[in-house]
Amino acid sequence: MVHVNFNELKYQSGFLLLEVLIAIVIFSVGILAIVGLQATMVKNSTDARYRAVASQVAEQRIAQQWAAPTQSIAEADTDISGVLPSGTRTVIQVGNRFQVTVTWQQPGGDQHQFNTIAYVAGG
Repeated sequence: MVHVNFNELKYQSGFLLLEVLIAIVIFSVGILAIVGLQATMVKNSTDARYRAVASQVAEQRIAQQWAAPTQSIAEADTDISGVLPSGTRTVIQVGNRFQVTVTWQQPGGDQHQFNTIAYVAGG
């Protein structure tokens, strides 16, 4: 014959429900951490893409100077917002030294800047 102590059952009732609630909380915290990580990854990926585009814009402008070293490509705050959000490009020439500065600002973010310097013979 099995002896059941009803006093023990009385003290253990609801323990399974508590375990399930704790498991749900732990699972929810894990899911929130994964969602936060994914949001950070998307932001960093977008930042990296914009930096690569800014680099390409600057290098294209320097390549134009190398192609025609006798013509000056100096410019101030040229709008390149078709390529980068709120983007501008500035080229400063001092002798044969060219400094290209590309700035952009992501919506709701800080302003970013990419600088590159090149020396072009004959410029």
